[in-house]
Formats: sequence, structure tokens, C-alpha cells
Amino acid sequence: MKKKLVAAAMAAVMAVSLTACGGSQPAETTAAVTEAATEAASEEATEAASEEEKAEETEAAAAEFTTITPGKLMVGTSPDFAPYEFYHIGEDGTPQLAGFDVALAQRIADDLGLELQMVPMDFDGILMELQNGNIDLGISGFSPSPERAEVFDFSDLYYTGGQSFCIRQADKEKYTKFEDFKDLPVGAQNGSIQYGLAEKNTPDANIIGLAKVTDIVSELVSGKLEGAFIETAVAEQYAKNYPELCVAWDVEYDSEGSAIAVQKGNTALLEAVNGVIKTALEDGSMDKYIAEAGDLASDEANTYEGQLDAEGNVQQ
Repeated sequence: MKKKLVAAAMAAVMAVSLTACGGSQPAETTAAVTEAATEAASEEATEAASEEEKAEETEAAAAEFTTITPGKLMVGTSPDFAPYEFYHIGEDGTPQLAGFDVALAQRIADDLGLELQMVPMDFDGILMELQNGNIDLGISGFSPSPERAEVFDFSDLYYTGGQSFCIRQADKEKYTKFEDFKDLPVGAQNGSIQYGLAEKNTPDANIIGLAKVTDIVSELVSGKLEGAFIETAVAEQYAKNYPELCVAWDVEYDSEGSAIAVQKGNTALLEAVNGVIKTALEDGSMDKYIAEAGDLASDEANTYEGQLDAEGNVQQ
């Protein structure tokens, strides 16, 4: 950083010298040029110092924390939650993890100098694996609810979304409020915020908990469910891919947003993750990740949500 500051100062001195040697310019113009050169040099030095300070802060944070496996960042996720996380089938037929959660996880690993290892699993198993110390982070559209925060630490929010209630397009006039679902089957993902919202908003319904959002959507399309609580971005993506579905209305929720789960007390890793999230939000990377994930998830023919089989292939 000192070298950059010295270089900037020398540039300012050279600018003054060149202007003075000209001789033919009025003193007023010479002073203005000198002042402009000095300001430019000062701004350049400040910008260089700021960038170097950010890099030093990231390096310092990375040096303080430890991970389960040295040099690796193990991240648990449930790949049935497009556009957060899902599989996209490449031209060679190989399924690759995709989604803006996956992109953010990669960014965190890269910025902290670690090799990313994504660990796909069912949603309701992620926090258990994190608590048991088998993964470093849990990233799967987690809302940092007060109940969860008692057991885990959560990063700053990296995405602010919402919650929605979904029905079939053909039932838009039939169902207009939660009270319409008394004694009817309503779906929500096991272990999710949405399950709690189902209990709160449709207490008289027959609440059906399923392991995967894909199963919920399938049951809703087939008529086995009459409604379902689904995170807004995910619900909108499904409504786009399945025209027979629609987002009926928004669901009120106090903690709208997604954060990364960290094992309780792992302050160094939490601070390092927050530093990367802050940078990704400020430099526009997060917006890019979200847009790219939406485009991939819209490629319905090559999108798969769920677990792969033992050979790493899409389950038929």
C-alpha cells in the first residue's frame, strides 16, 4: 500500500514540474492544473488504499478461522429449491449444481482461499449435520428465525425475498382466503419456515409435510394438495415452469430474507462469510448470480430438482 501512495505522490509532483516548465501558461491555469493533478493523485491513492485494506481484511479473516477439513469449505444444501439450488443438465448430460446459493458458496470459498465441496442432502438434515460438525456451512434459502438462531449463528442477509401461498390456476376464484382450506390438504416442506407458516395461517387444514418442494409441487399439480406454502422466488419459478400453478397471494412473515447457517460460536468463520457477502452485494455480484440462476432454472427441459442416485445420475 505504501508503494502505491508514494507512486501517487510522485505523479502529483511530476504534474507540477511539467506545468511549471511550460512557461507559456498563465499562473491561474497552472495552479488549476496543479490542483487537479494533486486531487487525482489523492483519489487514486485513496482508492488503492481502500482496495488493499479490503484484501488485507479478507486475508486476516481467512487466517483466523478453521474448517472441518483444512483447505476445504464443506457446504450442505438441498438441491430442490430453484433458483436457489438445483441441478442443471449440461450438453454432455452431466448434472451440475447450480443456483444463486451455489454461486455465493463458490464466491465465499474463492475469496477465503478454500476449495468448495458442496454436500447435497434433504433440507431437514442440513442443520442437523451442521450441529454435529459434519459441514462448515448450511446454505439453502434459510430464514434466520428466532428459534433457529437459538441453536445456530446466521450470516447477514444475502437475499431478501418473501413467502407465498400457491394454488392451481383453475382454482383462483374458488380459493380467496386461508379460511377456505378448512379440512383440506395443504403442503409445506418438512423442517422449513413454510411449515410453521402453514400451522399459523391454516391451522384447520390438513397440513401435509413433504421432504422436497418438488414433491409438493407434484402433489399440487395432481390435485392431491389444494394449496402450498412456498418461498416467493421459488414459487414464482414454479409458476413460470408450470402454467397450471399460480401464486395466490403473499404470506405475511416478519423475517423475510435468506442467510447462511454457521455452527454456534464459530465467530471467525461467521465474520469471514459476512465480509464476502458484503462485497458481493456492494459490487453487484449477487444480482448477477440471481439473474443467471433464474435463466438456468427457466430451462425446464434441463433442470432437475432432487437428489442424484448413487452413481451421480438423475433419478428417473
